[in-house]
Amino acid sequence: MISVSNLTKMYGDFTAVNDISFTVRKGEITGLLGPNGAGKTTTMRMLTGYLTPTSGTVNMGEYRIDEHPLEVKKTIGYLPESVPIYGDMIVKDYLEFVRNLRELEGDTRIREIAELCGIEEIMHKSVGELSKGYRQRVGLAHALIHDPEILILDEPTSGLDPNQIVEIRNIIKEIGKKKTVILSTHILPEVEATCDRVIIISEGRIVQDGYVNQLRSSFDNETVIRISLTGPNYDELAGLLKNLPGILEVREVEGTPDFTSAELRLPGDVEVRPDIFRLCVEKGWVLYEMKRETFALENIFRELTQGGEQ
Repeated sequence: MISVSNLTKMYGDFTAVNDISFTVRKGEITGLLGPNGAGKTTTMRMLTGYLTPTSGTVNMGEYRIDEHPLEVKKTIGYLPESVPIYGDMIVKDYLEFVRNLRELEGDTRIREIAELCGIEEIMHKSVGELSKGYRQRVGLAHALIHDPEILILDEPTSGLDPNQIVEIRNIIKEIGKKKTVILSTHILPEVEATCDRVIIISEGRIVQDGYVNQLRSSFDNETVIRISLTGPNYDELAGLLKNLPGILEVREVEGTPDFTSAELRLPGDVEVRPDIFRLCVEKGWVLYEMKRETFALENIFRELTQGGEQ
């Protein structure tokens, strides 16, 4: 359904997107995941035809976007991060305006989209009066009004409160039952809660591509232990932990001012917790937490994108 081949975008000497290739199958919800500045929005804008690539090609279905831009735009719906809707219009009038621009007929589609996006109760309100969550829903209705085969969403839950985030996720999952969806985000729970597949991008390059469960299984040979204690500072703690057998890496965990906290990465078949406990007893430290867990998506993301923020 979507085929991207050797896509590159340069601004002078700066390469925002660097020779990426991927495909999205019909009916998939795919997340383009990466830290801020990784190249996600630039990629999404090239997928929609808003930006012209420096090199590479984008195919939407049977059409190549640089050769058949109008045909491609008929097959896609696009919701940018900042929703471009007229604040002084009534919601119903705005959707009718969009319908007329698309040369569609009748009110049936507007009623269907209003129900799908959960905006029936605010159709009489001015767009400028709406909360960010409802503005996002109206933008989603705009993107869907011509019943596109492909939906492209750039940071669809950015700036929403937790309840609004859950509601938008549910709408996206419902849409994904019938359409191909690609969304960009830097929020890990977004991918886990919404997407079938994830493409992780860092510094303009794809560093991992696969289904969420496949990504986890590829890291199942490693595990993480998190500890919080009082007594040592981080440098002292890390220096001693690195001497324990099997530990591959020690990272500081910030945000716990009353404790010294660290994250240890080690092979999945290594058991080091008794050694940590004995070290704490020997040094007279007070151990408040020691938790072992498998490599979560958060750990995978950090592992693949460390140093990727720009």
